[in-house]
Amino acid sequence: MGNLAKLLRDFNEFVMFKHTIFSLPFIFIAMIVAAQGWFGWRLFVLGLLAAMFARNFAMGVNRYLDRDIDRLNPRTANRPSVDGRISEPVQLLFIAINAVGFIVVSYFINSLALMLSIPFLIILGGYSYFKRFSEFAHLVLGVALGLAPIAGVIAVEAKVTMWSLLLALGVMFWVGGFDLLYALQDMEFDKKMGLYSIPSRYGKECTLFISKIFHLLSVLFWLLFVMEAHLGFFAYMAVIFAAIMLSYEHKIVNGDIDKIDRAFFTVNGYLGIVFLIFIILDVVF
Repeated sequence: MGNLAKLLRDFNEFVMFKHTIFSLPFIFIAMIVAAQGWFGWRLFVLGLLAAMFARNFAMGVNRYLDRDIDRLNPRTANRPSVDGRISEPVQLLFIAINAVGFIVVSYFINSLALMLSIPFLIILGGYSYFKRFSEFAHLVLGVALGLAPIAGVIAVEAKVTMWSLLLALGVMFWVGGFDLLYALQDMEFDKKMGLYSIPSRYGKECTLFISKIFHLLSVLFWLLFVMEAHLGFFAYMAVIFAAIMLSYEHKIVNGDIDKIDRAFFTVNGYLGIVFLIFIILDVVF
């Protein structure tokens, strides 16, 4: 029993399961808006499983492909993918199981979800390659998480709507913005390794400015989403809350760059959950 608990802890650390909190609320936001209310337990379970498989696949690929880099970075050298706790064959098996799981769940959702399942997996797995040749890796990560609301509306309506694209663009710039802040931790290491990140290429001040622009764009696209979806008072409150939280995030990081973890996990985690709560209130009332 103790070995099983240790294995579960290792895999939880391997994929950082708590980070699911960034994308999961936006899947359900899209599903709620598409259904104009509760979308049923069947889609709830399938949506939850799809999100879990997709994220586990993406993180598994990222950890596997980055193991040579992570081994040299003092901040990441003790990850299970590097220190031997999870072997390379087991990592590949984990990636394959989650890829198959995502495709199978997509089959049970609808035909469009199944048709897009493999392209979605390609996008989700592509992030790790970009940091080796392009500073746009931050936005590629944003695109990957931006697939969440698109997947949500596909699950309910079997189509992609304009409001879901606006919601997805908001997520893309939101994630790209906070990934820029997170990447400041590895700025010197990335320079040394010749990796392509905006902090390593353009420095701290430029990174902070671009992150602010990204977050301004995310608020703008979320506002356009609310307008396009013809939502009401509580949805506008969600956008206002998001703007306040993102401003607070930048205040934290500008004051002390060592508080990036607090800004990254706490602020962004609450943002998605509260946004979802406001959307639920908007649909209910």
